[in-house]
Amino acid sequence: MGQQNYEGLPASELDYAFQPWDIGDGVAAVVGGLAVVLVGLGATVLVRGARRGALDLRWWGVIGPLVVVGLMAGVGWRILTAGGVGANIGAGLLIIFGTPFVAGLTLWAMAWGVWLLTDRSGDRGRSGGSDLGGFASSGV
Repeated sequence: MGQQNYEGLPASELDYAFQPWDIGDGVAAVVGGLAVVLVGLGATVLVRGARRGALDLRWWGVIGPLVVVGLMAGVGWRILTAGGVGANIGAGLLIIFGTPFVAGLTLWAMAWGVWLLTDRSGDRGRSGGSDLGGFASSGV
């Protein structure tokens, strides 16, 4: 996609909430493609593990909010680094409303994860995670 700056002015004359990193388009395309492949592989492992019963379904209450936080961080970075003329209203709104929302989702995921790790009532006697490569999927 490239940098989403205001068209009609050179980048040196634009205002930025945060200066974007100086990364070439080719490097960004390779890193983006690698990220898409890794997301696909990770999602496949998680969904297959959940369908086989190796991943306790309650962990989706941790994974889901963290996925939303990641998406918001990516979109937010695009908004914060977009060059424009004058004030970047989107950046201000993102900081005011997005930051507490992301903090809340992150705290929720952390609290839910700690609760799942320490709760032994729902693990049905399993040691947890042996079918998922040793990761604790239903408590430690």
